[in-house]
Amino acid sequence: MRVLFTAWAWPSHLYAMVPLAWAARAAGHDVLVACQPSLTAVARRTGLPCAVVGSDVDSVDLVRGYALPTRRFGTPTVPPGPLVNGRAPRALRMFQANAEAMVDDLVRLTREWRAGLVVHDPTAWAAPIAAAAAGVPAVRHLYGADLVHRARRFLPELLAPMAERHGLDDLDPLGAATIDPFPAGVQVEVDYRPMPIRYVPYNGPGADPRLGHADRPRICVTWGTTMARVDARRFLAGDAVRALAGPETEVVAAVTAAQRPLLGALPEGVRVVEDAPLHAVLPSCDLLVAHGGAGTSLTGLAAGLPQLLVPQLPDHEAHSTRLVRAGAAELLPPDDAGPAELRERALRLLHDERAKEAAARLREEIAGRPAPAAVVPRLERIATA
Repeated sequence: MRVLFTAWAWPSHLYAMVPLAWAARAAGHDVLVACQPSLTAVARRTGLPCAVVGSDVDSVDLVRGYALPTRRFGTPTVPPGPLVNGRAPRALRMFQANAEAMVDDLVRLTREWRAGLVVHDPTAWAAPIAAAAAGVPAVRHLYGADLVHRARRFLPELLAPMAERHGLDDLDPLGAATIDPFPAGVQVEVDYRPMPIRYVPYNGPGADPRLGHADRPRICVTWGTTMARVDARRFLAGDAVRALAGPETEVVAAVTAAQRPLLGALPEGVRVVEDAPLHAVLPSCDLLVAHGGAGTSLTGLAAGLPQLLVPQLPDHEAHSTRLVRAGAAELLPPDDAGPAELRERALRLLHDERAKEAAARLREEIAGRPAPAAVVPRLERIATA
């Protein structure tokens, strides 16, 4: 079987699929990752073969356009509106722009490489078009809550020009199946039966930090990779570290080497780990303080950690809200995330037995799902159906 994996040029969306791609490769199947030019270096570091398709879109600028409003950075308290022209949400227009940039090359690659199955990030809309044009099944691989499914009424209009260009008049953007790593307890309601998969964290290559045992509660502060790219002022990891450092806790800041200068001056005793895979940092921690990104939050759940989340994008807020409803997290808006409130909330969560129990239940649910290797035979059946 030849399996083509594809995502638009945002690393965390590709990362979610890497364990399944390697499981397919280990099972003896041919695997190829297709991505835009700016994601090529990230794709190569996964160890999987990759092919460049299409051109790059200034997605960072588009993300800035739908960041949640806040007084903290001098932005308006009332947003300009989540819709474009009163219709599709702004984020969907970004996905449409990336699909337009990828679709023609991806259709050509899918045919020429003779893919038997296309597995794609749910926001990589060029993929179902390429699969349908090549006459092969498309399978969505979620990276978190299925927020696109909730906005599916907009998809026919957004995808119609690309579909028509490739001779398709009856495109199903949800494809043949949906692989879901998100625990059922925090997933949104859907009208299909998902294919569950165990969330196996992939956070990129790096060395194990070997943190060892802590004699105090250990808090990990991390802010993903998105916010620093969007606006350095929105990278609040340094503020969080300074607020949380104290004699009662040990604070570990998990950042990339490029983010290290953004932390600023830190109190004595704070440990900074650079470019370490997050799943190697969290097992020795007691609490995760972060931005609410899907990959970060899922990695925290896989480690069984309660979370204090400060979301600044609509999807981060949506994922944070799901964890709060499950009892495993608290949400703190940026305008309320001053040092005193951050510290009070964190110390409360550290001693909140109900939050610990909720996080442990979600960890058990994740661990009880089929491993990526067990999902590969289901992909084989879909490809041969």
